[in-house]
Amino acid sequence: MKWILFSMLFSVNAMGQTIFLAAGQSNAVGMADSAASVQCVPGTAFEYRYKANALVHLKDPVGAPDLKFEQAQTGSAWPAFGKAYHDLTGKQVVIVPAARGGSSCHYKAELEENGTWDTTGRLLLFDSALVKARAAMQLCKKPLSGILWSQGERDANAVNAGQLTPAEYEEQFVKLIERFRKELGAGLPFYIIQTGHFTGHSDIGFDNIRKAQEHVAARLKNVFIVYSQTVDFAAKNWMQDAIHYNQAALNEIGAVMARQVVLKEKKKT
Repeated sequence: MKWILFSMLFSVNAMGQTIFLAAGQSNAVGMADSAASVQCVPGTAFEYRYKANALVHLKDPVGAPDLKFEQAQTGSAWPAFGKAYHDLTGKQVVIVPAARGGSSCHYKAELEENGTWDTTGRLLLFDSALVKARAAMQLCKKPLSGILWSQGERDANAVNAGQLTPAEYEEQFVKLIERFRKELGAGLPFYIIQTGHFTGHSDIGFDNIRKAQEHVAARLKNVFIVYSQTVDFAAKNWMQDAIHYNQAALNEIGAVMARQVVLKEKKKT
């Protein structure tokens, strides 16, 4: 048993890892079905667990209820991302989950107990994401390779309610990316899953948030929209409920996102 454990640790340490912070709100947490989630080959993809300060095999439900973040209920996009990224690069993947359902980008959109990525609010998430990312980086002795971001539904609802303007969201999103880069590395790649629609609700706020996300990607270097087809999910029967993506959708997002990330990395090098 000791030899097997040593061999596994040696394999992980010898190959090294590519670390991604997976952050945002409920569709980044994952609200689908772990039984239909993609399966990663052992030794190819890992999840960082903060309380144990350890890497575990990447499988759903990804995440843990620590540092204000949540566990998938029960399937997420991240095993699909991990498998596709490893298949394309041969590299081991480490996912650092840092998402909370209902969280906002701008404090004006924050709901009670759901938190915000802003610098002001009732439940602040940014510093917790830094703590978790830095702990993973220290354990793996590797820098962060990018942030995988799925967020915007809460702010879109606030736009529809007249609590927030698209311009305010856009400026706050830019500031958030700049804060991440100040703390985790200048030019850190930021990969965006574009916000979808809320069935039965006005598309206006959601379309404005999508446009703002496109503006941010155009304004900042190394910020990319890597998945934009979320607005088609209702027609494809890929919705778990009115606002959350089902497992087929999350598997597709993870695989497409991985391909896009690899393309961006190749272009950069």
